[in-house]
Amino acid sequence: MSPGRSDDAGPPLDRRAFTAAALAAALALPQRAAALTEPKGAPDTPKKIAILLYPGMTALDVVGPQNLLAGLGPIEWVAARTGPVMSDTGLSLVATHDFGSCARDLEILLVPGGDGTPAQMRDAPTLAFLKERAQRAAWVTSVCTGSLILGAAGLLRGYRATSHWCVRDAVLPLLGAEPVAERVVFDRNRVTAAGVSAGLDFALALAARLRDEDYAKTAQLVAEYAPQPPFAAGTPASAGARTVQAAETILAELVAGARTAASRR
Repeated sequence: MSPGRSDDAGPPLDRRAFTAAALAAALALPQRAAALTEPKGAPDTPKKIAILLYPGMTALDVVGPQNLLAGLGPIEWVAARTGPVMSDTGLSLVATHDFGSCARDLEILLVPGGDGTPAQMRDAPTLAFLKERAQRAAWVTSVCTGSLILGAAGLLRGYRATSHWCVRDAVLPLLGAEPVAERVVFDRNRVTAAGVSAGLDFALALAARLRDEDYAKTAQLVAEYAPQPPFAAGTPASAGARTVQAAETILAELVAGARTAASRR
């Protein structure tokens, strides 16, 4: 029997269900022991999570956090319309809910970044949806340039925040946020992550707040998240001038579009 399937009598077990089941099994013993010694309180309840999808998003901004947060509760994939939504590298993800059918009371509202960020910073229905759901969401969050979309919706004014290095210091202040050069930034119920891969760190840090550190550590181990990049080129400071110049050329259109969208708010 393969780890991704049940026996012949049952239906297939998808990756999300398998990960959630593995986490539940790993944590069952300490949870039962704690129940014998700790005061009784409300049990952990599933967390309602909504992840925004839009044309030109970066898929890893979405899929990385989703993999680590899936065990906390059901995830709604939300877009202006239901159906496939293409990322900035051509991979499509499927929106299961539109803005109207998305749950109104959310534990986590997550906005990814990507090449489509400037368009979303100007998209009135998207910004209206974020403003409305953020009023009741326990956590309003972003990965990469998703923080610029939150900022365009007026949701980061007066907050410390981070974003991809190419726009963090240049654009976040135009949206009323205080830029912070950190991988993950918590400020009250706003949580922002730096570029793309920081979404994994963000998800683990948030999972620890929502459940506990043992839960987050178990999720990290199940994912075998132990990064050892082959090059020291993950930040402008470590990459060297030639690599930074090449990256800035690739990112120039995104930066220019984000600046223009932010300056018109």
